Amino acid sequence: MSPPPSSAEAPWTVATVSSMLRDWISRLGAVWIEGELTSWNVRGGHVYAKLRDLEGDATLSVNVWRSVAEKLDGEFSQGDRVIVHAKPDFWVKGGTLSLQAYDVRHVGLGELLERLERLRRQLSSEGLFDPARKRALPFLPGTIGLVTGRDSDAEKDVRRNAELRWPAVRFRTIHTLVQGDRAAADVASALLELDGDSEVDVIIVARGGGDFLHLLPFSDESLVRVVASLATPVVSAIGHEADRPLLDEVADLRASTPTDAAKRVVPDVAEQLAIVQQGRSRAFSAIANRIASETRGLEQLRSRPAIAHPSWIVDQRGDELMRYAARADELIVSRVDREGERVRSLATHLRALSPQRTLDRGYAIVERIDGDGDGDAPGRIEHRDVVRSWSDAPTGAALRIRLADGRVEATATGGEPIETPAAGRDGVGGRS
Repeated sequence: MSPPPSSAEAPWTVATVSSMLRDWISRLGAVWIEGELTSWNVRGGHVYAKLRDLEGDATLSVNVWRSVAEKLDGEFSQGDRVIVHAKPDFWVKGGTLSLQAYDVRHVGLGELLERLERLRRQLSSEGLFDPARKRALPFLPGTIGLVTGRDSDAEKDVRRNAELRWPAVRFRTIHTLVQGDRAAADVASALLELDGDSEVDVIIVARGGGDFLHLLPFSDESLVRVVASLATPVVSAIGHEADRPLLDEVADLRASTPTDAAKRVVPDVAEQLAIVQQGRSRAFSAIANRIASETRGLEQLRSRPAIAHPSWIVDQRGDELMRYAARADELIVSRVDREGERVRSLATHLRALSPQRTLDRGYAIVERIDGDGDGDAPGRIEHRDVVRSWSDAPTGAALRIRLADGRVEATATGGEPIETPAAGRDGVGGRS
């Protein structure tokens, strides 16, 4: 029976309104709801949970009574994506609305795996998983960016193992959600912040494992694309071997565990010191061997006769030089004598060919002189022709006769030929 209408003079009581709300809500049927568990608390066998919308900002309380909780298949925890079969229920005493669950199930893994596989193929076709685009890690990073959950074992493992290997290593840590629908956006924001820090040389995303559903945020498409766009190398240390999230594929390096990430990112100082020591030992050994080899070479050179007793070279070469000098003197004297004899022979031959020798034998040279005045006077123009025939000296012609020791001036008074060929050939003869 419905109460009379309410008015300012006759208002309804709280109990009346609450009862009406309960009766109206109770008429609603049970529905299937999908969402994310933000809490899952078990008290006295009953479960009190919160179910949040996957996209919008809306949350409902869910009560799973002991009789239903004992029949649920699988374990549930915060961050799980579930579907709930529940009926709305209004609690009059507390004035709260909640869902009374009759069944709680994880979202179908088959569907999720299919979605994940399609996304994997799409990103792979775009080249995001190509090994050629992966960047090499620095040998010794100055600062390591770490994205992980607050107070997580993953953070402790990374820091402890990194500091054991290289005590001076520095970290810049950003704590984020590591499961749930908001985890992907939270991790992506932290990655972008660390990538913008010029001091961060490498970034580690660490989580201490978990089941497939808990790792779904690390296969989020937006997060994968953010990692692919970063300039700083990224190491994925999710710590899950069976089902690898897509973050493992796009990261520049995949580490099996957070501990493995620390070992892969930071060199072992003891190992590096051992390598340096080995290098120094090899260098010292090589130098010592080279010095010993060169010393033996010098000793061998010093033991040779030419180096041990160098004076023999001077003595031997000195004797050779004296022999060459004596030989040179002999050759020079011999050459001078030969050439002197040749000069004398040529002088004798030249004198034998000289006209003077002919004159010394009693011959004379008769020249006809044409011109006026004294032949020795300055400005006198004379033409001299050797008289080779009697016809070259007509009567009255001025003649000059060259003798062995002088000359004689004469005048031709006439001439006639004689049968003396020699006289004609020598150019002398005739009568004056």
